Amino acid sequence: MLVTGVPRMLVADELERTGERAMRIASVGHAVFAVTMVALGIMGLIKSDFAPLWQPIPKSVPALAYLCALVSLASGVGLLWKPAVLAASRMLLAYLLLWLVLLRLPGIFLSPTVDFWWPACQIAVMAAGAWVLYVWFAGDWDKRRLGFATGDKGLRIARVLYGLALIPLGVAHFLYLQHTAELVPGWLPWHQFWAYFTGCALIAAGVSALIDVYARLAVALSAFELGMFLLLVWIPIVAAGSKDAFQWSETVLTWVLMAGAWVVADSYSGRPWLLVKKP
Repeated sequence: MLVTGVPRMLVADELERTGERAMRIASVGHAVFAVTMVALGIMGLIKSDFAPLWQPIPKSVPALAYLCALVSLASGVGLLWKPAVLAASRMLLAYLLLWLVLLRLPGIFLSPTVDFWWPACQIAVMAAGAWVLYVWFAGDWDKRRLGFATGDKGLRIARVLYGLALIPLGVAHFLYLQHTAELVPGWLPWHQFWAYFTGCALIAAGVSALIDVYARLAVALSAFELGMFLLLVWIPIVAAGSKDAFQWSETVLTWVLMAGAWVVADSYSGRPWLLVKKP
């Protein structure tokens, strides 16, 4: 039951808009997400190596690098081409979920360190974005056979996955407080404050997405925060001529996270910014 005076037809209206989205580019976030996948694919093919999103993975299977690049490129192009958008969103979601389950989650249980859960959170954010796109473009077959993954249920799963991914990303700000504070632009005062603040903001946004309280506002602000990381921290560093592989990798990954977050934020379009649901 809603406590903000929002009509009970809200979900129906949201699903109706989902059908309308299937006829065009759904949102700016959709376009950014698609272009990001294309860029990752091109990067992987040019370097003949794994794009930052897929690392770390076993390098004993060289063909896997090309598979990652081709899936990224094909899915990105497909998301921009109406006849292929459903197949592309379906393929990308399945691919990212398999990557998460087979190559990320086992590592967390074997060795729960940042080397494993940080990459898992990155894939989870992208999977959440891909899931939103799949819900938007799901066809009749998908709705009949995979009803749990489409419609309002599918959107809820995507948002929960995004919320679960944001919380560890925020916690990392506290675990690596000094390093995070060092990344704050020099012209901003109180570096440690911003490290604490941005970490708390990510955690709060994650919790908000999980419990669906002020979720639209919180998720939009988290996407904005990731965009600010990219604009104020990483772009100036690489624009200054940095050749540090880690800094370039973090720039790409921050862009990827922002793209995934943007799509999830767009999934709340049409909902009140301060919507609250009773438990």
